[in-house]
Amino acid sequence: MAADNRFTTNLREGFRRGDIVTQLIYINAGIFLVVALVNLFLVLFKMDSGHWMNYLMFPASFMQFITQPWTLITYMFMHAGILHILFNMLWLYWFGRLFLNFFSAKHLRGLYLLGGIAGAALYMVAYNLFPYFEDAVYSSYLLGASASVLAIVVATAVREPNYPVQFMFIGTVRLKYVALFMVVLDLLFVTADNAGGHLAHLGGALAGWWFASGLVKGHDLTKWINVALDFCSGRWKPASKKPKMKVHYGDKQKDYEFNARKKERSDEIDRILDKLRKSGYGSLTEEEKKSLFDASKQ
Repeated sequence: MAADNRFTTNLREGFRRGDIVTQLIYINAGIFLVVALVNLFLVLFKMDSGHWMNYLMFPASFMQFITQPWTLITYMFMHAGILHILFNMLWLYWFGRLFLNFFSAKHLRGLYLLGGIAGAALYMVAYNLFPYFEDAVYSSYLLGASASVLAIVVATAVREPNYPVQFMFIGTVRLKYVALFMVVLDLLFVTADNAGGHLAHLGGALAGWWFASGLVKGHDLTKWINVALDFCSGRWKPASKKPKMKVHYGDKQKDYEFNARKKERSDEIDRILDKLRKSGYGSLTEEEKKSLFDASKQ
């Protein structure tokens, strides 16, 4: 009993102290384990072990979705088997960590959901729009975190297209080519056996591109998701109005000090960018990475 308590305590602490990537992996793995145990129980008692999962997977039929709207969220935490979840979580771990070098934890949390929503939307639209899928509309369901993960991959590739990625037996490949290969592969297989999955991947990829491109222009597409999540968890606080700035004319000393600090920060960013161009992102210290990230938000 004591060993069980220690185990559950360690799990809780690991989740609480982990970053957003770790927490998402915990959630996916936990749901996969619960679903597997429920299915095992049903099989042992010779009961239908597959039908109940339809209430957690995203349906291609719009009318069916109306009766179970929660599947827009639940499907992206469901997986069909051990290899399915294994590969999705490995990609989430690798590219989620890389994503956090350039964006915030809240961005990743929001984009995971945004990518999943966009993937489900494209999947449903395609299945109801193209005659090729008309016979499968009422029997097709979507599950898996692939659309969410591909959104994270593409967003990172848009932000740092030339970032080098190491692959066993292949060598170094620039991130933009990794993302492009995955998108083209999904395009080529939209009529294959897992057509729904490939369509969802493309929706996730579109969401990742949209998010990263919009953020450069100052538009955060994940903001509404994060506000909703914070509100549901009780962490949301209304944005306080910034106090009006008081301007005092004639205080030349303060103006001089302000301009001097501003120039010093600008020179530091120029130095970091020059180092980045010459030696790559990996050569930057944690402090330099933070300074670069802070400057990108201004």
